[in-house]
Amino acid sequence: MAGFGGQGMLLAGKVLAQAAMSEGLQVSWLPSYGPEMRGGTANVIVCISKEPIASPLVSRPDALLAMNLPSLDRFEANVAPGGTIVVNATLVSREGTRDDCRAVRVDTRALAQATGSERAANFVMLGAFVGASGVLPPGAIEAAIADEFREGKEKHIGTNVAAFRAGLEEGRKAASEVHA
Repeated sequence: MAGFGGQGMLLAGKVLAQAAMSEGLQVSWLPSYGPEMRGGTANVIVCISKEPIASPLVSRPDALLAMNLPSLDRFEANVAPGGTIVVNATLVSREGTRDDCRAVRVDTRALAQATGSERAANFVMLGAFVGASGVLPPGAIEAAIADEFREGKEKHIGTNVAAFRAGLEEGRKAASEVHA
């Protein structure tokens, strides 16, 4: 999961990791960000497995969630054949270059705005990934979102879950188009 600092990809990765743990899976969460923080580069590697994870570093990930063009340019070639690449079509105008991966382009801004918060674009992306890949049950992600926004931040749960669900539908559409 990669983007500019402030786009919420580290948070989306944390929510994905928490949801996977709640499902009894092994998880690692490894964030990386530039010294600029907001506006600099930020990415996170989330490993999910039924088996113990030997290393949080991954050279051939099964998926990429790219919030911006520099992230797509940097990580697209690394995705394993047959993987899923979710792209924020709001900020990335080019198509992906991989024909051996499932591509999901999502207009995150429009979907997030429709759910009440443009800042929830990260959860639109997470939803698109879950919908396209089926990596975890949607309910586990929604519960992890609710858990993340407890203790004084409850007002953000509804819009973030709605953004996740909007992305989930886009991901499911993309998956059904591949199988049709």
